[in-house]
Amino acid sequence: MIDELGIAMKAREFIGRCGPLALPVSVDAYASQIGGEVLKEALEENEDAWSFRDSAGKYRICVNCAHNARRQRFSVCHEVAHVVLEIASDHATPSWSYSRRPPGEIACDVFAAELLLPHKLFKPRVDSADMALAAIGSLADEFDASLISTGSRFATFSGELCAFVVSEGGKIRYSARSARLREAKGWIRPGSPLPTGSYSSRVRAGEKPSGAEDAEPDSWFEDWARDGALFEDALHLGQWDQTLTLLWFDDDQIVAPAPERKQWDEDSYRLRELDGVLPWPSGKKRR
Repeated sequence: MIDELGIAMKAREFIGRCGPLALPVSVDAYASQIGGEVLKEALEENEDAWSFRDSAGKYRICVNCAHNARRQRFSVCHEVAHVVLEIASDHATPSWSYSRRPPGEIACDVFAAELLLPHKLFKPRVDSADMALAAIGSLADEFDASLISTGSRFATFSGELCAFVVSEGGKIRYSARSARLREAKGWIRPGSPLPTGSYSSRVRAGEKPSGAEDAEPDSWFEDWARDGALFEDALHLGQWDQTLTLLWFDDDQIVAPAPERKQWDEDSYRLRELDGVLPWPSGKKRR
């Protein structure tokens, strides 16, 4: 299986062949680039899309008309990814769930996120954005992409020490971390429960989000050995029992390098962005 960087580079090459980009990007243009056409049809409730090549050699990408437009956009890009990456579909697991997601589907999710949030357009906006879930919500609206896709790429491209964490059923399923946080060995173990008493766990339990709060680094990061102020912003999506968390450190208070420790095989746990429209509460969150 091609690695994550290789997938991103293939997606950027594909975008380059599609011509100038405008926001939000045209998924119909992506479909056209592979000789495809997007059709909206009534599919099974948990079925996002499927595609096939007709007798004339044209790809037909059928998306679920019952899903909202943002989810349909991701589904189109995901199907384009299957064609470009030459990966057979395996849709046995629902797309909204992180549990047991097939590697090929994860690869296509990565490719789709790159198409919806092109690095060339997205990275400058991340650099100028506030560190808050509200800022991620604004970017998701601008790019017409899901919060999970947007939040994951926000953390990945951020120049700060930050992480975007997706939990499902009260357990951490995936975290996207900035390069600086990875260098600082800020490791969040997949499969572990949300920290007891954390802002995220309280929001999942029904507390209304009210803005970022101070957080305990030791409760989120394994073997964390630096001093510094950590902030936490959270949102719970009850329909999927998913909790989204944004964590970031105050640069001015990060001191002392982390000691060397055993390297975890993070690739075996790595999960990527999922599709689907996710609700967003109103109200501005503080940095």
